[in-house]
Amino acid sequence: MTRSRPSVAIVGGGIGGLFAANALIAHGLQVKVYEQAPALGEVGAGVFITPNSVRQLERVGLGPAVEKWGARCGSGSRYFRDDGSTIAPVQVTDSSGWNATFGMHRADLVGLLAAGLPANVVHTGHRAVGFSQDDDVARVRFDNGTVVEADVVVGCDGIHSEMRPFVFPPSDAVFSGTVAYRGLVPHAAVPDWPQNAWQMWLGRGKHFLVFPVRAGELVNYVGFVPADEQMRESWTAQGDPDALRAEFAGWDPRIEGLLKQVQSTFKWALYDREPLPTWTKGRLTLLGDAAHPMLPHLGQGANQSIEDGMALATILSRADRKSAPAALIAYEKLRRERVAGVQRGARENGLRYDTMHGDVAKRDAEIVAHALFRKTIYDHDVVVGAKDVAAAL
Repeated sequence: MTRSRPSVAIVGGGIGGLFAANALIAHGLQVKVYEQAPALGEVGAGVFITPNSVRQLERVGLGPAVEKWGARCGSGSRYFRDDGSTIAPVQVTDSSGWNATFGMHRADLVGLLAAGLPANVVHTGHRAVGFSQDDDVARVRFDNGTVVEADVVVGCDGIHSEMRPFVFPPSDAVFSGTVAYRGLVPHAAVPDWPQNAWQMWLGRGKHFLVFPVRAGELVNYVGFVPADEQMRESWTAQGDPDALRAEFAGWDPRIEGLLKQVQSTFKWALYDREPLPTWTKGRLTLLGDAAHPMLPHLGQGANQSIEDGMALATILSRADRKSAPAALIAYEKLRRERVAGVQRGARENGLRYDTMHGDVAKRDAEIVAHALFRKTIYDHDVVVGAKDVAAAL
């Protein structure tokens, strides 16, 4: 069985692809990762990881690295109105009380995921430009002329995935009408800022998020504001710090004080996609943002990608080369309903944060009640369902 386990080629070396590689290797499968960039890395921005993914990171031995590089967000986490008055605490634990919510620098998360892999697994400078398959094997063609064969190909190449059109006809990403300004401020520049709290301020049509990263050395901020023009989703479009400050002028003085320290900022247009009716075609499947890009208003994009990777690895570990396509269908079936619910929840939460229904008291009551929904996300252990699915193969 070990010799006949399917080989896997992962297209995309971001968080989802790198975690999937860790999980697949932990389950004894042969894996290669192909990333289009000349080197692995991420721009300066934060990512929030939560118990549903941290338990998977622990399973592949990366718990200590998360503890080292992350900044745990604890009971001081709060929602505020734009004037700084408190709305409610933030749910930072699962139902058991386990606090595994961490702010992380994206580059640190990518780095620890890459460090967990054996040498010669990741191949940079490979942009996928073609795909074909037959009953026995799948092939990916790259712009450098390389052609790779594998029993399974996993598209982990993001919202603008090159692999998605080989599964389902092309469709347009959906612009949310919101742009996020995001960046980092050294904690030394704002020494009174808490190093162990996730904090969000809510106003009409906009909201502002702050949490620590890199063990509290840096403060990550995101300012969500309405936009009347569309731009291609990007992590690297330069924003104007003065325009950002103007958007939140008159808000809680804590925000104004933080924004005084901002020297540069990135401007990120927020897109998602309608849930796909299928992620899988033969020996090709999709994972993470390639399958289900979502708005950041639940902080679940990276977390759901990690869940995907563990589900895929658990199921494929029980497959052989011949049954691999059936295993991919089982993986998709297990994951599609959950991530569609999270996608919808992220859209709804963005409207809630921006008080789009106009009733502040109703918004505040919904924020209090929303803790229960977050518990359902954080309590989920994808391995339980994946093992059941795998046993049926």
